[in-house]
Amino acid sequence: MINLAMLGKWHVHADDYAKQAMELGDRVKITAVWDEDADIGKQWAEELGAKFYPTYQEILSMDSINAIICNTPTTKHREVLSAAAKAGKHIFTEKMLACTEEDAEAIANEVLRSGILFVISHPLTSNAVIRRAKKLMYTGKLGKISCVRFRRSHGGVSENWLPERWYDTNASGGGAMMDLGAHPVYVLHYLCGEPEHISSVLGNIFGTSSDENSIALFKYENGVIGLAETAFVTYGVPDILEVYGSDAYLRAHGNEITIIAKDGNGDKLIVDLESDQVESPFTRFIKCLEDKTIAPIELNIDTALICSRKMAEIYKNVL
Repeated sequence: MINLAMLGKWHVHADDYAKQAMELGDRVKITAVWDEDADIGKQWAEELGAKFYPTYQEILSMDSINAIICNTPTTKHREVLSAAAKAGKHIFTEKMLACTEEDAEAIANEVLRSGILFVISHPLTSNAVIRRAKKLMYTGKLGKISCVRFRRSHGGVSENWLPERWYDTNASGGGAMMDLGAHPVYVLHYLCGEPEHISSVLGNIFGTSSDENSIALFKYENGVIGLAETAFVTYGVPDILEVYGSDAYLRAHGNEITIIAKDGNGDKLIVDLESDQVESPFTRFIKCLEDKTIAPIELNIDTALICSRKMAEIYKNVL
C-alpha cells in the first residue's frame, strides 16, 4: 500500500485528487494532511480519516509517507515541492510547477537530484480527443499545418463562483492564464513542441486583481502559429481545438472531432475516440509508483519546467 500525504487544500482540485485516491481502494491510503489554515486542515483530515499535522515538515520527516499530493498556493510550490524532493518523497502536483522560471528551475533541480518520481497534473494529455488530434496532425492527412488553436474557458469571474482566494495574486501568481490557461499552454506543447517566440494579450473587464481574458501567441520555427486562449468570463464554451491545414480542417469541439477535407468533398468525419483515452495523470502516478517506472514524458519534470518557462514568457511579453 502507498501512504499519501495531502499538502494543502488551497487549489480547487484538491478534493478531486483525494477522491481519486480513495477510489483506488486498498492500493493507497491518505494518512496525513496539512494546510496553512489549521481549521481547514483539521476538518479535511477528519473527512479523509487521516491525521492533521501542524507543519508539512513534520509529515516530510515521516518514513511511513511514500508520496505527497501538492495543492498549496502556486507561489508556495518552490518551498513545499523542494522540501518534499529533498526528503525523498514522490510528488504529484497541480498543473503549474511554479509562477516564475527561477522557482521552476529550483524545484526541477531538487527533483532531478533526488531521483524521486514526479508527475504533474496535465490531464488533457490523457484525453482521447487531444491524443487523436495529435496522431492526425502527424499522419499528413491535414496537409501542411499553419495554425493550431486551443481554448479552455469558463465563467468563474463573470458568474462569481471562484473562491475569493483565487484573486490573491500573492498566492496564485496570476489570473486566468496562470490558472486555467495552463491547459492550453501544455496542450500546445504536447501538439507542437517548443516555440521560438511568445507574446500575449491579457484583458480585464470585471476589475479583479489580474487577467480575466487572455490569449498567448506562439510562433514556431517551421512557420506554424499557436494560439492558447483562456478566460474566467465566458459562458457555455466547451474546450475547442482547431488545427488548420492546407488539405483539411480539424475541429475538436467538446468530446468530438470533425474533419473537413479536400478529398472528402467537404464531408464531415466523426472519429471514434474510444481507443485513444488513457488513464488520468493521478492514476498513472500511482501505477508508476507501484511498477517502479518513470513518469510519462508529457507529465514529467522536464515538461513541467518547460511549461512554467512558457508561462513566465507569456506574462513578460504582454502586447
